[in-house]
Amino acid sequence: MIRALICDFGGVLTSPLAEGFRAYQEEAGVTMEELGAAMARAAEAHGEQPLFALERGEISEEEFGRRLGAQLDPAFDLVRLRELYFERLLPNWPMIDFVAELRGRGLRTALCTNNVREWEPLWRSKLPQLEALFEVVVDSGFVGVRKPERRIYELTLERLDAGLRFEECVFVDDLDHNCQAARELGMTAVHFVNASQAIGELKGILNVP
Repeated sequence: MIRALICDFGGVLTSPLAEGFRAYQEEAGVTMEELGAAMARAAEAHGEQPLFALERGEISEEEFGRRLGAQLDPAFDLVRLRELYFERLLPNWPMIDFVAELRGRGLRTALCTNNVREWEPLWRSKLPQLEALFEVVVDSGFVGVRKPERRIYELTLERLDAGLRFEECVFVDDLDHNCQAARELGMTAVHFVNASQAIGELKGILNVP
């Protein structure tokens, strides 16, 4: 029996994350390929993708901007990227309403997000209902681990209910590798593509109308 829902934030409870990045690329004249190549060069220089260290809270937003900016021409403007990212990040109301419905039915709920420590006030402001929707919030920037690392899944269960087993959880994320990691631990996982698809799969898993 499924006792708990563990849900991602960006791209599941919001509009797709790519929209903000696309807006920055168009404004700055930087392509996704150029950003990806710069990220790869920064990883070679520092031994790991700077995004991973940023999401674990190991480096600051400012340091991330320096590491990536050193690999980009034209210059990388992280402040402008952040502005455009959050301007275009909108609530996904069908998913938000469905999570609220499941919480009302008695399902345990937790939010597990890979995020940036300095961005916490910004992303939380996009979901004023956060405390009503989720009993537990696990933010990678504050716990030092990120999806798909095993420890962040374990930590989410521990904070939600120490006796909860992976097999009693359904996990929703817009990135398939995060879902695959959840499945390997024993969770049922739904790879979010759109609200209609994800809600339909969840209804089937949970046997709710």
